Amino acid sequence: MKSLTTSLRLLTSALAMSLATVPAWAEQSAPVLTLELNAAQPSGKGCRLTFLVNNNLGADLSKAAFEIALFNEAGVVDRLTVLDFKDLPAGKTKVTRFDLAGTDCAKVSRVLINSATECTGTGVEPAACMRKLKTDTKTGIAFGV
Repeated sequence: MKSLTTSLRLLTSALAMSLATVPAWAEQSAPVLTLELNAAQPSGKGCRLTFLVNNNLGADLSKAAFEIALFNEAGVVDRLTVLDFKDLPAGKTKVTRFDLAGTDCAKVSRVLINSATECTGTGVEPAACMRKLKTDTKTGIAFGV
């Protein structure tokens, strides 16, 4: 009887541990559009922003574009502009660069994604680009929604 009780405790512990990992697994497989501000470098035109985009929405995007707000070092909105990422194939990681004329990278303190101006693809609802957006930055510039 003692070995049966010990076996049941071990089985219960193993089951509890395996269930504890389910949320992490489920979160990883959830559809997501990842947008990372990877670099901000001075260019001949102004400031070059480099983005790493990964479309894991489960469907190709024929067009994805976002309106962004650039904040200066005082935290004031300096300008609004639209960045067109064009087509984003499902499961593909893409690097895209945008040159922002007349912008000094050293004075950009924050990049805010204001809205998705375009989010189209077969079987993709227009709100998916914002609702399923996950942001990250590799720069000293705050980046997100």
